[in-house]
Amino acid sequence: MVLQNTTNRLRPIIISQDVDSLNGLQAIDTYDTSRADASVAHLQQAYQAMIVQQKAETEKLAFYRAAADAARLAEWEFHNAILAMKEVVRGQYGSDSDQAQAVGLKKKSDRKRPSRKKSVVTS
Repeated sequence: MVLQNTTNRLRPIIISQDVDSLNGLQAIDTYDTSRADASVAHLQQAYQAMIVQQKAETEKLAFYRAAADAARLAEWEFHNAILAMKEVVRGQYGSDSDQAQAVGLKKKSDRKRPSRKKSVVTS
């Protein structure tokens, strides 16, 4: 038997074909095997286990998405509060104050002044 890489998910088309095969097997009344892993009971059990795990995955994915949305909104709320605080500091202490520099703003006097560009004369 070929070794299978079970770290990768199966493509949905393969799972769909497997479900179709299981449904087709139920139409065969005379199916009987000595292999326990291919018995109808084991196939039904494996199918039910897959359905339960897919449902659990879907629920956890929904919780993850909700938690990610809540975290994103909290990050934006915090960022906007910081921007408001910086505006208050700039308004209260001025753009060139040490207090403005303490909250991460660049002092007005520390900004690089625009330099004149030399014009190149072409003839």
